[in-house]
Amino acid sequence: MPRRLITAALLGALSLTACAQAPQAPAADKPAAAKPATASTAASGSAEDRARAAIAKLNPRAKVEYVGAAPLPGFREVIAGGQLLYVSDDGRYLMQGAVLDLEAQEDLMQNSPALAEHRRKLIATIPHAERIVFAPPNVKYTVTVFTDIECGYCRKLHGEVGELNRLGIAVEYLAFPRMGLGSQDHKDMISVWCSPDRKRALTDAKAGKPVAPRDCKNPVTMEFDVGQRIGVSGTPAIYSAEGVQLGGYLPPAALRAKLDELAAKKAPAAAAGAAP
Repeated sequence: MPRRLITAALLGALSLTACAQAPQAPAADKPAAAKPATASTAASGSAEDRARAAIAKLNPRAKVEYVGAAPLPGFREVIAGGQLLYVSDDGRYLMQGAVLDLEAQEDLMQNSPALAEHRRKLIATIPHAERIVFAPPNVKYTVTVFTDIECGYCRKLHGEVGELNRLGIAVEYLAFPRMGLGSQDHKDMISVWCSPDRKRALTDAKAGKPVAPRDCKNPVTMEFDVGQRIGVSGTPAIYSAEGVQLGGYLPPAALRAKLDELAAKKAPAAAAGAAP
């Protein structure tokens, strides 16, 4: 397989959502994250150095945001471009996708605490006032949803937001115009976020009603950038308060079940941490 295809397969965004993002042109003004690795670089230094060198050799523009010990012996856990990778300590082998712990019956990559924390911190940079929130009086869980106004599954999810609220789930929307910056989709989402009643404007837009053009100081581009940095490749993309990706579209009962399951897993760890 040609190197450029290997690069695309390994470091391209993995679509876990219902409506895929349109291809985005790389920003011309952003410098490469690292220089290409040489054979001597890959063979020397620490395991972290070798992991960084391996990613740079594969794609010099890839920004490595985290390197740490992987739960799989002999590998480093790497977050690059919002994606989780495993790189062998000697820098030779790279894995992306699913790594199953058959004893624990879990996917180590999907359940990576480092990846969840990376996502949580980035999402937390977006002020609450810049989100469009649909919340019940008594909130049991809060989810962050990167959304688009044209995506069919985004519209389906929004049509069930009342049921989500009845199940105790607050929905905090962030803008992710999947057709890209400068598109009509992007302009329409700016108009929604600039509306004096954002909730009504979002609901009307998702119902297919014409979007009245508006402009103002808005967070749409910032939210889109955060989405790209955590690996959003389509919409809707749903994240728990801890940064765990729960999936793309999920029916209300299925989403509540996933949140209950996540809370049940957290409870023993929280109890252990509180013990003297």
